[in-house]
Amino acid sequence: MSEIEIGRNKRGRRSYSFDDVAVVPSRRTRDPEDVSTAWQVDAYHFDIPIFAAPMDSLMSPATAIELGRHGGLGVLDLEGLWTRHEDPTAQLERIANASEGEVVQVLRDAYAAPVQPELITARIGELREAGVTAAGALSPQRTQEHWRTVVDAGVDLFFIRGTTVSAEHVSSDREPLNLKRFIYELDVPVIVGGCATYTAALHLMRTGAAGVLVGFGGGASHTTRETLGIQVPLATAVADVAAARRDYMDESGGRYVHVIADGGLGRSGDLVKAIACGADGLMVGAALARAEEAPGAGHHWGSEAHHPVLPRGHRVEVGTVAPLEQILYGPGLNAEGTTNLVGALRHAMATTGYLDLKEFQRVEVVVTT
Repeated sequence: MSEIEIGRNKRGRRSYSFDDVAVVPSRRTRDPEDVSTAWQVDAYHFDIPIFAAPMDSLMSPATAIELGRHGGLGVLDLEGLWTRHEDPTAQLERIANASEGEVVQVLRDAYAAPVQPELITARIGELREAGVTAAGALSPQRTQEHWRTVVDAGVDLFFIRGTTVSAEHVSSDREPLNLKRFIYELDVPVIVGGCATYTAALHLMRTGAAGVLVGFGGGASHTTRETLGIQVPLATAVADVAAARRDYMDESGGRYVHVIADGGLGRSGDLVKAIACGADGLMVGAALARAEEAPGAGHHWGSEAHHPVLPRGHRVEVGTVAPLEQILYGPGLNAEGTTNLVGALRHAMATTGYLDLKEFQRVEVVVTT
């Protein structure tokens, strides 16, 4: 691939965000009603390829259940407010009402309470009792501490999610999580990430993960690029990881690992382009934080925002747009791509002539910049 000379001592590969690319219609079009947005992870079937990110601003047990009933998957943050407080309503109100000058401290105070294993069990139990797929996420740092509680509670899909997760973490003062051994010993599918390069993704796939999350440094509430200088534009990242998926299938004799775009999917067009670049599924944050039912009351933040020593995110105001069902299935309220996300995806697939998500990954893409 061609590289650009940054200076005499450094070269870099050109990469692209979703704003830099667009899909191209083919010679065939279809009716949107004929298009399927269904997909499957291990034994779990979903009507739509939308996972809600494990962020307290959009996912509570109630909203995870509602999304599950609408055909998607809500992933609970098992280190979030819902596993630290019996009723986090007061903490959520303080975060939403805090001024810009005090919000970091308010976030830190809300998340200072310890994670309670009994609340992990209770929250996963709520999902199971409702009859939806129970999914929860831990950071790599907390996985060894709480994984047994999560599995014993009956989680269906286990996410290990961090800003960046590698298959080979090196530490001089503690025993790191051995992902390959850990995943092998579990009886539930594990989805792990983020990652953003071909090599990192290939190594994560070799651990036995059922899926990898692609992306870091993006998203409405992240400031990883500003704080750490780390970012890979997501169109390039998804396409690179999709190539790793293809090569790993050849290497493993046909084992398929799902690629899930994670971050920077604020509008319906971003969802369309993520799948066009090779994603199987979509982990959505800000787009669902705009729902009337979202716990953040029109505000959005992630775990990076309350880091005790180095915040890499902030609380952002995304507004309240519509009920969750309308955000997913319409009717759309405007032409901004914030409502009827699934309808937009179906129309894009129909306009370009593709029947299902796997076919749509082959759509032609052009660079628009």
